[in-house]
Amino acid sequence: VQLQACGGGLVQAGDSLRLSCAASGRSFSRDLMGWFRQAPGKEREFVAAISRTGRSAYYSDSVKGRFTISRNGANMVYLQMNSLKPEDTAVYYCAADRNAILTSGPDYASNQENYETWGQGTQLTVSS
Repeated sequence: VQLQACGGGLVQAGDSLRLSCAASGRSFSRDLMGWFRQAPGKEREFVAAISRTGRSAYYSDSVKGRFTISRNGANMVYLQMNSLKPEDTAVYYCAADRNAILTSGPDYASNQENYETWGQGTQLTVSS
């Protein structure tokens, strides 16, 4: 059971990029899926999450309006990132929570302690 994040790279401020997360080993169709990031010298923080149905999505204030999380089928999750800023530079991780209920709200979704499966991370660097 693993999550594989990819799509990171070096871009300029204002550019767009899409991260992908491929899940394998079991179906993740009923999982709450999330993206988190960790910048150098900082703690890992919540970025976005999407419910099992895809109907509910949650974002941190720092990315709201610029990033969009989506999921495709049982095992793919994406993070479309637009209008990138240097402060978006970080290692991005995807994560899965199979215990979330459908009505879990943003407070639950943003708590990384609720996620039990994590990917290895993909580096995003945004130059100014």
